[in-house]
Amino acid sequence: MVSSSSAFMVIYILHSLIVVTCGALMMFYMKEVYTFSHEVQTATKLLGSTTHDQFLIKTSDSFFGLLLVAIGFLLFMVSFDRERDFQVFFAKGCTLLHLFMAMWRIYFERKVEGLAWDWPRQTVGDLFLALS
Repeated sequence: MVSSSSAFMVIYILHSLIVVTCGALMMFYMKEVYTFSHEVQTATKLLGSTTHDQFLIKTSDSFFGLLLVAIGFLLFMVSFDRERDFQVFFAKGCTLLHLFMAMWRIYFERKVEGLAWDWPRQTVGDLFLALS
């Protein structure tokens, strides 16, 4: 039988690896990620039409990727904490964060023309992450 502390550690190390990987991909391979997750035409729209727009989008994606890497390292450090009260507190905060992300997708991302077909799948993913 796996204790709750060990389960917490495994779940958060797994989340940490996923977040760090996604952050690194966003920083260095955003064009490929957009092309893989969306069709080529949508990826071209999401990357911007002018040089200035492309620069701003790449800078924004790089900073967001760096933020994800930092969050991944935070999750990794927290996964080794053995205090039960802190684990419950942190898990509730992460659940709330995933629920807010699902609400963001429902209220805002569905209005973006290029992402209109993609938000339901991502919202379901956010809800599953909140449950985990």
